[in-house]
Amino acid sequence: QCDLQGLWRNELGSNMTISALDEAGTFSGSYHTAVAATSKQILLSPLQGAQQHVGAKGRTSFGFTVQWQFSDSTTAFVGQCFVDHHGKETLEMAWLLWEEVPSRRDTWKATR
Repeated sequence: QCDLQGLWRNELGSNMTISALDEAGTFSGSYHTAVAATSKQILLSPLQGAQQHVGAKGRTSFGFTVQWQFSDSTTAFVGQCFVDHHGKETLEMAWLLWEEVPSRRDTWKATR
């Protein structure tokens, strides 16, 4: 069974810290990205999320959002936690970033 609580790092050098999950499976934490399409200083940003109840096989899906403190954008992450036969936990995730645009007709360029 995978435990989301703690410090996680990815292959690009970004890291996030997830707090303890409450009884409902919700959690908070922080995310520090190592990559961003901005010239501004990258700042630690808050995250809020929820974990699906652990399935019968011990796998768990989850989702969270990050409100970036250095840009006018928000990213939603969804994924699943896997544990290999050595006990190593790995998160596999997909993300969608929405950046603020000046008008509704510009929404085509708001997502990455």
